[in-house]
Amino acid sequence: MKRAEYSLNEIAKRFGGRLLGDSEAVIHQIATLENAQAGHLTFLASGKYRPFLASTGASAIIVGAADAESTQLPRIVSDNPYLYFAKVSAFLNPPDPVTSGIHPSAVIEESAYIDPGAYIGPNVVVGADSRVGAGSAVMAGCCIGSRVVIEDNTLLHPHVVVYSNCILGSRVIVHSGVVIGGDGFGLAMDKGRWLKIPQIGRVVIGDDVEIGANTTIDRGALDDTVIEEGVKLDNLIQVAHNVRIGAHTAIAGCVGIAGSAVIGRHCRIGGGTGILGHTQIGDHVEISSYTMIGKSIREPGTYTGIFPFSSHETWRKNAAQLRHLDELANKLKALQHEVETLRKEGS
Repeated sequence: MKRAEYSLNEIAKRFGGRLLGDSEAVIHQIATLENAQAGHLTFLASGKYRPFLASTGASAIIVGAADAESTQLPRIVSDNPYLYFAKVSAFLNPPDPVTSGIHPSAVIEESAYIDPGAYIGPNVVVGADSRVGAGSAVMAGCCIGSRVVIEDNTLLHPHVVVYSNCILGSRVIVHSGVVIGGDGFGLAMDKGRWLKIPQIGRVVIGDDVEIGANTTIDRGALDDTVIEEGVKLDNLIQVAHNVRIGAHTAIAGCVGIAGSAVIGRHCRIGGGTGILGHTQIGDHVEISSYTMIGKSIREPGTYTGIFPFSSHETWRKNAAQLRHLDELANKLKALQHEVETLRKEGS
């Protein structure tokens, strides 16, 4: 168990940074500038929060070099206050340790292997030939299909479903309600009726991935759906069959990714974005929230497709004009042609 309190000096020695003011200020938790109290370490990562400096109740603060003299609070000066805050918060708020063991109510097929250092919670079901690695925890009500591999130190929160043949790497965190390996939306029309196409691929998830609550990741139709290492998925994301998401990409909530889309490494995708099937997005691409991606993006950079909001009446007027854009464009081309003709005749 970690100690409950640390001096600012101990924190600075562990994580670096330049220490100013009382080095013995006692810290037991992280808090925001607005809500911090005695014993809290806060941070200033954006100038828009600078007005809260004067009224914060924090015992100490993490600041950038530009704000090193903006307060007399004991402070740690860092090149990246937000990252520094994240590291200290993780240190002060470690996850609960895994207590190994299998709850009596769990149903585990005889051929499944549960490492002695793993934990299996109440009413968990583990299918035939599946494996749960050392230090992993499968919490209450999870259902693990047959031939599933869960590597070491992975955490499945309550009521996660992992279909057969899927692979989860080490140190993966899966939040409640996630479904991994459900059938992709594969259908073929046969004489006016839909014929279901068997989805025979898997979902393969790399190390250090986190998957938010109620996100769904469909198994591949033929090849695998792949989530590479370090990917962070928010809540309520739909990942369709045969999608590939590159390492260390972060995707915010309510994004829909259609089948066979390929997303590169180190991408950032804003909430509510839609990505159409078979598109390819290169590395280091940032997509603004609620953007529709209908074709591939080859070059790194930021891409935005948001239509600014307006009052309802203004929106109605603009929408009426949008219906006639093609007609107006054709008229403009005709006028340009007419002007050019007149210019040539006059010269």
